[in-house]
Amino acid sequence: MTQQQQLGTTSTIRDCDVLVIGGGPAGSTVAALLAERGQRVTLLEKDHHPRFHIGESLLPHNLPLLDRLGVRDQIEATGMHKHGIEFVSPFHGKSVRYDFARAWDKRFPYAFQVRRSEFDHILLKNAAAKGAEVIEGCRVTSVEFPAGAAPRAIASDENGAEQEWRAKFIIDATGRDTLLASQLGTKTRNPRNNSAAIFGHFTGARRLPGKDEGNITIVWFDHGWFWFIPLADGTTSVGAVCAPEFLKTRKTDLTSFFHSTIAMSPEIADRLKDAELVGEVTATGNYSYLSSTTSGPNFLMVGDACSFIDPVFSSGVYLAMLSAFAAANAVETCLRTPARATRALKRYDAAVRDAVGAFTWFIYRIRQPAMRNLFMSPRNTLRVEEAVLSLLAGGIFDGWRVTLRLHFFRALYYATKLGHLRFRLTGQPRGAHP
Repeated sequence: MTQQQQLGTTSTIRDCDVLVIGGGPAGSTVAALLAERGQRVTLLEKDHHPRFHIGESLLPHNLPLLDRLGVRDQIEATGMHKHGIEFVSPFHGKSVRYDFARAWDKRFPYAFQVRRSEFDHILLKNAAAKGAEVIEGCRVTSVEFPAGAAPRAIASDENGAEQEWRAKFIIDATGRDTLLASQLGTKTRNPRNNSAAIFGHFTGARRLPGKDEGNITIVWFDHGWFWFIPLADGTTSVGAVCAPEFLKTRKTDLTSFFHSTIAMSPEIADRLKDAELVGEVTATGNYSYLSSTTSGPNFLMVGDACSFIDPVFSSGVYLAMLSAFAAANAVETCLRTPARATRALKRYDAAVRDAVGAFTWFIYRIRQPAMRNLFMSPRNTLRVEEAVLSLLAGGIFDGWRVTLRLHFFRALYYATKLGHLRFRLTGQPRGAHP
């Protein structure tokens, strides 16, 4: 049992081995794993689940993580099968579908589209079932690292009663709140991926036929790209990711601006012509950021608490859960073998940065004409398409054969970009005679 000591009439001091701040996918996953390994884990969540969250599309490589947590059947019962990705380019006048079954690793031919309110609640309840103490409606306002003493977090419940939590190790899983990165001053905007988003949910949207009904669709338009994510309950999540400057052009209410943005994409507008908007339209700015550090003595950050990148490849939940698995290993080493703590945290930092980095090279270039050309004209020469599909499925550690072919894809990108440059400079396509 967690020890408790009264501090006057409104405050308490409590302790645990590991304090996890935040009950999203990263926080619930790391809490479940560490509790399962015998650590005294407390998870503090500011909201009450189920609660809304955007980011409804998972990747096939989420499946083994869900299996390891023992929740795949529950997710299957509430989610919708996602067999692939459709890219639609008005600049090419066509669409292209990528099926996960054709990826290099054939073991994971589908993923899920999920209501995050349901998905996150399942993971949170699983953490409690594994032995973590879960406290909802409790907001952490600051974390202190006193010299020679255990770190402590100051929190307050919904009645305003203050709590002080002392832990051997603190994990920041606060997502876009970025508690520690903001407090430590390590959070910066990502200068290479400065995006904003506006999104809403619809009923009655036209979907793809047959087994492709659950596929995510990515549609480019002049100011960025749209997502179109079908959900099992009949609603469809639709959002536009664009430059913040585009959102600043808004002169009407947010809902009207969203509808006018949709009208800029004939493909999205056609799919929504008989649809009805349900709920509110939401906009968010400063979409992408990173922290210069992911860990330190007796603490680390997981998931969106340390970085967030453009969601074009639906990598967010996967990266959050993947970082949680790496975090559980690092924290267990720190607690059981303190002499190896520094090395464990360095390994964790490298794992997180490598995972994010596997996606960012592609994300930084997704709006470039050369990248659009390659995605809209897939070829499996030397099994390059299979390697790209592995990336799209989350198979970022599928071995050197995949990595080699992704490097070849990068070379194709630069060659294609040079061809575009020549055309702009001379008006002649590559290979044309002067």
